[in-house]
Amino acid sequence: MSRSEKILIVGGGIAGMTAAAALAQQGFAVTLLESAPQFGEIGAGLTLTPNAMKGLDYIGVMEEAAAVGVEPTKQRIQHWQDGRTLVGFDRSGQRAKYGAPYITVHRADIHEVIMGAARKAGVDMREGAAVVSSEGTTVTLADGSTVSGDVLIGADGVKSVIRKRFESAEPHFTGHVAWRCLVPVTPDLQDLSDVPGLIIGPGGMVNRYNVRGSKVMNFVFFARQDGWHQEGWTTPVDPEEIRAVYAGWCDDAQRLINAACQQKMFKWAINARKPIENWVLDGNVTLLGDAAHAMTPFLGHGAACGIEDAVVLTRALLASDTAAEGLARYQAARHERATFIQQESNANADRMQGQNTDLFGLEGMKDEESLGLFWYDPRTCEV
Repeated sequence: MSRSEKILIVGGGIAGMTAAAALAQQGFAVTLLESAPQFGEIGAGLTLTPNAMKGLDYIGVMEEAAAVGVEPTKQRIQHWQDGRTLVGFDRSGQRAKYGAPYITVHRADIHEVIMGAARKAGVDMREGAAVVSSEGTTVTLADGSTVSGDVLIGADGVKSVIRKRFESAEPHFTGHVAWRCLVPVTPDLQDLSDVPGLIIGPGGMVNRYNVRGSKVMNFVFFARQDGWHQEGWTTPVDPEEIRAVYAGWCDDAQRLINAACQQKMFKWAINARKPIENWVLDGNVTLLGDAAHAMTPFLGHGAACGIEDAVVLTRALLASDTAAEGLARYQAARHERATFIQQESNANADRMQGQNTDLFGLEGMKDEESLGLFWYDPRTCEV
């Protein structure tokens, strides 16, 4: 594909920003449109596994990303009633085993790293540019103006405007609600910081991991809950609500809840997308990240998949004579893996929040590592 063709990306989150950086580094003219009044990431923490970090290596920021994150050496999964360890994980050898680190990191910190690569590569980044519709490879903004490119990439998240051209269905509520907050690591929480991980039980789980030099922990509380489907990341929480949901859980869970209730806490309904067969329209429009395959967070691979998409898309376009060929190669390389991860993430929620916690892991672990996801390398996979 000729470097003279202009690429227009809608959505400046982690996936869209990675794609912008990767494409611009390879000489493409890239315009990135973000609806928010300024570029940045809301939310709290996320996990980037070795496969995702290999993607960041493609744009030259893997070690910078590792530096703003935390590389855990061990993790564990605990029983909701007594806090005993059900499964332990040794993460100390991730670099040696997979050729890249495993990190936990604040979303804003990793987004800033990726955005730095995009800026350096010369991406035309436009904030406050909310896209309301598109036709061909031209988008219309909320102010009535239009922006065009030769290739249009929808990286605009679970509520993607661009995806509406592929299907009419709206995102669906998954049956899960999450509460999140950031908590300083104090002496009375140090042991929980030293060995981060999950506490799992029937219909719920509690996740904790370190960010920002292990001085702060990211807490996420998940529960199956119906009747409240509000999207977004900023709905405030009444502390008594979360105390009621996890009443009767173990002492470690109560310590986490008590610490969380001292902080600003937010909740959101987890919405996702069902897989669609086709990500390419007219040979010049495609989807990437959550716009293509928004999934539940129970394999910790939403951001990782978006980073993988960005690198594979770039490589596919570079390997092709035309945009249509490149987008077809991208879909062929990515669709099966992304769909598999979507499905396994849902299945993992059932595994971890099943009614008989005592049996968890006894029939063999099925998580992101045991499923082989860490071995994937978007830098070298076939396109």
